[in-house]
Amino acid sequence: MDVPVLEVGGSHVTAAVVSPDGWRVEVVERIDLASQQAAEQVVGQLADAARKLPGLQGLAIAIPGPFDYEAGIGWYQGQTKFDALYGFELGAALRAELGLERLEFVNDAEAFAVGEWTAGPTRGAERCAGVTVGTGIGTAFLADGYVVRTGGTVPPGGELYRTQYDGRPLEDSISGRALLRAYFDRTGVDEPGIGVKQIADRARAGDGTALDSLRAGFTVLAEALTPWIDRFAVTRTVLGGSISGAFDLVHDVFPFEVVATRDTEHAALIGAAAHSLRTP
Repeated sequence: MDVPVLEVGGSHVTAAVVSPDGWRVEVVERIDLASQQAAEQVVGQLADAARKLPGLQGLAIAIPGPFDYEAGIGWYQGQTKFDALYGFELGAALRAELGLERLEFVNDAEAFAVGEWTAGPTRGAERCAGVTVGTGIGTAFLADGYVVRTGGTVPPGGELYRTQYDGRPLEDSISGRALLRAYFDRTGVDEPGIGVKQIADRARAGDGTALDSLRAGFTVLAEALTPWIDRFAVTRTVLGGSISGAFDLVHDVFPFEVVATRDTEHAALIGAAAHSLRTP
């Protein structure tokens, strides 16, 4: 049975249909999302994207945290996205707007990891990890394809971003904004119009400052991850997110086996669908 899925980011929403037969993905719509509008407007945007999907009777939604995935309530605050959803019952609002009985939410980093275990480079691994790096850091630790969030072998909630490095939140050292800030601090010039992709392009063109900035940030990620990789006995790790495109420049800073995703567009969609099919 095909699964209708939404993947929600801070600036976009992707509507797709995922077929478990070969895990084929048909992207129906990818649109910009104004995530800082009022809650009713955000609901309207998500509902409009969902209505593009054929035969909509149920829906799986991959969405970033902080979010209560069982209750369907957002807890965003001061993250430059979805602030109006703080304490808002998004699940109830979407069910009412779309007339759905079955609606499931899944953490976007967990969806990515499950998608890669289902149809990507960590497929079938007994113990693996998925890491996404973009505006922040997302992590998921999987045992036989199921997410592990508790116990001493994973970070709190399975989420590495909750940890600290050198006395500061980890995302102050490795995230999109952290990598940009590190580069600007090294050059002494702020360049508001560029992103990590441009810094990576400069590094490939021979800019040593750009390369050093990227490698410093990913070295922090490697050092922060290593204890959990060891404790969880991870055999394969996959890196995704918008910044994974710089992997060719930093791959050797990791002291454990890690690969970059082959499918930045579809992994979380597949994972959300797979998660939905597992749920009774």
